Amino acid sequence: MTIAFTPSETSPAEPETVSAISEPEFWEPSAPEPQEATAPQEAPDAQDTADAADTQDVQDTEEIQDSRDLDPVVVRDALDFGVYARTGGWTFALKVARSVRPGGQAAEGTARTKVSAKAFAELAGCSPERVMRYYKAWDMAADDGLVPQFEVLVPGEDIELPDADVWLSYYTSRNSAHSVRGQAITAAAEAEGIRPTKALEVAENPTALRAAILADPGTAEAARGALLDRMKEDPALQTEMARAFARTDDLKKAVANEAKAADRIGYVRQIVEKGEIRTPAGQTVEAPAELRAEAERHLSLLDELDDSEEAGEWAGEAYDTVKGLVAKAVEEDPALRVQERRTKFYNSLQKATKVFEELTLDEVMEEDIYEADMLQRLEALQEAIGTCISALRRATTASS
Repeated sequence: MTIAFTPSETSPAEPETVSAISEPEFWEPSAPEPQEATAPQEAPDAQDTADAADTQDVQDTEEIQDSRDLDPVVVRDALDFGVYARTGGWTFALKVARSVRPGGQAAEGTARTKVSAKAFAELAGCSPERVMRYYKAWDMAADDGLVPQFEVLVPGEDIELPDADVWLSYYTSRNSAHSVRGQAITAAAEAEGIRPTKALEVAENPTALRAAILADPGTAEAARGALLDRMKEDPALQTEMARAFARTDDLKKAVANEAKAADRIGYVRQIVEKGEIRTPAGQTVEAPAELRAEAERHLSLLDELDDSEEAGEWAGEAYDTVKGLVAKAVEEDPALRVQERRTKFYNSLQKATKVFEELTLDEVMEEDIYEADMLQRLEALQEAIGTCISALRRATTASS
């Protein structure tokens, strides 16, 4: 929407209007009556001149530069645009700063002709809250010495205004910016190097954020990264996300696959970084040079994968290759092979002992849960244990 306003450079006879670019205007000005326009005082810069020379316009340069041949309303719009382009929201903040006297302030001296924010808003056709946002922006800038204090400003007085780029550092169009939540969002936005108003707008419209995430992969990726960063310091969010994944079958399967791939990559990485291998029986021994070199080759391939590439297949290949080399290394070392089988046998014996100890024989006697095949299986187990004991005794006698 194009909105015109009367800058200080125009004739006093012209009616003063107030508007905003980023927000709805204070009031809707009536169409200005044609007046004799004055030529712009500022000469166009070199870039504007070059742009004009490059365009094939139907008008020649002399006709464009002579404002007397143009519609006065068009000339005034151009002048107004130039003022706003240079000063931005400061133009309207000045109108508020020199005309508004918030409630509670004494109407003395130059403040006698000023009005309240409510009265100014009624004249402007907007809310008092909007007027006060401009007022507060000017107040903060005055505290920084960028603009004069309210007390020294007289209604209708024009002063030199700061550049438009500085305006956004002081003004926010959203009330939420002053809340604790809003201040946190503002601080995070400034840390990311973006305008706080953009972040506040997104935070106040989660439905729009959801739509952007659903429709745009780039937005979804940014949201994913932000969630991961937040979960590092938010245990409650970690729990909620974990619960959501666990309750969704497809996501649960995907998490399991990724966890499996991560474990396999970790197995290969440990060999490279620590120079050790873990045998199938659970022993930790020094990795042979050939095995370690192969592990380094596979790990370098995995590290070169992009985030968008699936690592599962590559991780599986690396794991299978390295695991095969580990088994080969165990078999080629006689002492290691013997120790590996001894460890494996002992681990199995421990598991069997633990399982048998967990049998609750009291329940068998108290409850009618007896089945004929139970006794048969125990008898077969007893026979297997006896055979194992005999074999171990013979091996002990032979070695002594």
